[in-house]
Amino acid sequence: MIREWFNAKEVAELGVSLADMFAPRQPASSAAHGKEPASGHDGVLQEILQRADREVRGLKLNFYKRAKFANSFKWRLLENGIERALADEITQTLVLHLFGNTIPSPQDYGANAAAADRPQSNDAKHLLALGNKSIAQGAYAEAIAIFQDLIKLNPRHAIALNNLGSALFKMGRYKEAEACFYRAIKVKADYPDPHSNLGNLLLLRGRFVEAETSIRYALKINPRFVDARNNLGLILVNSNRLRDAKSHFEKVLKVEPRSTDALRGLALVARTEGRFDDAGVMLNRALQIDPKMPSALSSLATLRKMTTADGAWLQSAEEVAASGIAPSDESELRFAIGKYYDDVEDFKSAFHHFERANDLLKALAEPYDREARERFTGDLVHMYTRETFAGVAAGASSSNKPIFVLGMPRSGTSLAEQIIASHPSVKGAGELEFWPRAALELEDATRQGLVDESMRRQLAGEYLRALEARSGQGDAPRMVNKATANCNYLGLIHSVFPNARIIYMQRDPIDTCVSCYFQNLPPSLSFTMDLSDLAHYYRDHRRLMAHWRAVFPPGTILDVPYEELVADQEGWTRKILEFLGLEWNDRCLDFQSTKRAVVTASFWQVRQEIYTYSVQRWRKYQKFIEPLRALEDLA
Repeated sequence: MIREWFNAKEVAELGVSLADMFAPRQPASSAAHGKEPASGHDGVLQEILQRADREVRGLKLNFYKRAKFANSFKWRLLENGIERALADEITQTLVLHLFGNTIPSPQDYGANAAAADRPQSNDAKHLLALGNKSIAQGAYAEAIAIFQDLIKLNPRHAIALNNLGSALFKMGRYKEAEACFYRAIKVKADYPDPHSNLGNLLLLRGRFVEAETSIRYALKINPRFVDARNNLGLILVNSNRLRDAKSHFEKVLKVEPRSTDALRGLALVARTEGRFDDAGVMLNRALQIDPKMPSALSSLATLRKMTTADGAWLQSAEEVAASGIAPSDESELRFAIGKYYDDVEDFKSAFHHFERANDLLKALAEPYDREARERFTGDLVHMYTRETFAGVAAGASSSNKPIFVLGMPRSGTSLAEQIIASHPSVKGAGELEFWPRAALELEDATRQGLVDESMRRQLAGEYLRALEARSGQGDAPRMVNKATANCNYLGLIHSVFPNARIIYMQRDPIDTCVSCYFQNLPPSLSFTMDLSDLAHYYRDHRRLMAHWRAVFPPGTILDVPYEELVADQEGWTRKILEFLGLEWNDRCLDFQSTKRAVVTASFWQVRQEIYTYSVQRWRKYQKFIEPLRALEDLA
C-alpha cells in the first residue's frame, strides 16, 4: 500500500535510487566526439519512467518535495558521470512525465508544512518569508518558484529580485542571476545587497574591474556590509593588492571574529606571499568553525603535495562535493579532489574529477567560439605586417624597462618570471591586465592598423606609470609583465615599446593543454574547459606567435623551451639574462627563495627548487585525452 506522505529524506533517496538505474557515460577516450544523446539510453529511460509510475506518481508530493526529488535525481546523475546537458534533459523528461508542466500555486508550497508556515493568501510578506526559509534550508528550486510568484505579484519587489538572483546563482543559472541583480539595482539603486551579489558573480566570472565597482558601491551604501567587504578583499587578492586585501579581511574579523570567509581570505593572502604554513593555520581555523566549507577544503589542498595520509581530507571533500552545493563551489572542490588523486597517482580518478570540474565551470563562461578566434587571429596577421612596423619609431617609447614573459597558460611563464624577478635590477608585476583593456578601449582604432603617434605616447606613459604603481616601495630599472593574454596584443605593444624584450615559453603542446585542463583557471579562458577546444586554441595560438616572430626585428623575442630550462637551469638562465641585457646574478638560480607575491596558479611551484616531473606528464593520462593527441605532430 502506498503511503500518502513521504518525508523529504525519503523523497531524496527515491530520486537517488532512480538515478542509479541510469548507466554512466563512457570515459572521454571512448566518447571523444561529444555528448551522448538521451536517445542512446531510451531503454533505460523507459524503465525509469515505468518505475516512477509505480513508486512516485501516486504519492502526494507538495512542490518542495517535488523539487527535492528532482534535484536528488539530477545531482545523482551528475555524480555518476552523466554530462550536465544530458542530466538536465533526462530530469526534465522525468519531471514532465510525472508532474506535467503546471506551476503550483503559492499555497502548494506549504501543503505539508506546519500550519504556521503556510501562507494564507498571495500576500508578499508570506511568500518572502517562505522563500527566504527555502534558501536557508538549501531548497533553491523551491525558493526560485516562490520568488518568481512573488515577482508576478510585485515586479518591482527589489528584495525578491535580489533573492531570486541568489537562488539562481546557487543552482548555477548565472546569466539569469546576473539579470535579476541588475533588475533589483534598477528598481532600488540604494539597496546594497544586489550590488554585492552582482560583484561576487562578476568576480567568479573573472570580470574583476566590474566586480570591484559593484562591491565598492555596496560598501558606499553600507560600510558595515561584511559580505561585500570580504568579496572586495578577494578581488584585491586577485589584483595583487595584498596589503589592502589584508586590511579588509582584518576589519571583518574585528566585527565577526568567526567569519570563515575572512579567515579564508587571510589564508589566500598568506598563500600568495608564499607563507603556506600560515595559510594552513587560517584555513584549519575556518574548518573548525564550518567543517563543510567548500572553499576552505579546496584551498587547503593547494598548499602542498597531498599523500594517502590525507584520507580524512579526501573523505570530507568528496562528501561535501556530493551534497548538492552550488556548482561554482563544487567545481572548485572537484579541481582540488582531482589534484589529490593526481598527487597520489590515481590517474583515472583524477581525470574523472577534473572532467567534472570543467563541466561545472562551463556555466560561468561564455562558450569558446572557434570561428571567432580564427577571425581574430586572421585580422591581426593581416593588420600587423613588416611594412606596418617600418615607421614605428615615430611616437614610440625608447624605454627598455618593460619585459614581457609570454606563452600559453601553464607553459612555464611563472617559473620564467620568478627567475628573472630574482635579479636585483628587476621586479615582477605579475599578470598586469593593462594591454587587453587598452586594446578593448581602442578596438576601432586598432582595426585600422597602428594607432596614431599621440595615442602611442599616451599609452607608453600610462603603462610606465602602471609598472611604477606595481613596483611597490622603490622603482626598478626593469619590470616583468607575465600576462599570457599579451600574446594577442604584441602588435600594439611593439608599436608602443619597440625596445621591450619578450621571453616566450615553449612547452610540450599536450603537457601544456593537460595542465590547463587540470587547473581552475578564470572563466575568461573558456577554451581550457574542453579538450577539443584546447587543441584548436593551441594551433591558432601557435599560428599567431609564428606571425609575430616573422614581422618583429630579430632580437625582439627569445624562445625558451620549458623542458630545456628545467634540465639546464643555469645554462638557460644565462641565455635569458644575456638576452635582456642583464649581468649574471646567482640569485636567479635560487629563485625559490625570492620573497614576492605570486598570484598566478603556480604560486606553489615557484617556491620549489626546479623539478622535471612535469615533463611528459600527459602520458599518464593518454587513455583519457584523445582530442589532444592530434598535437603530437607539433611537439
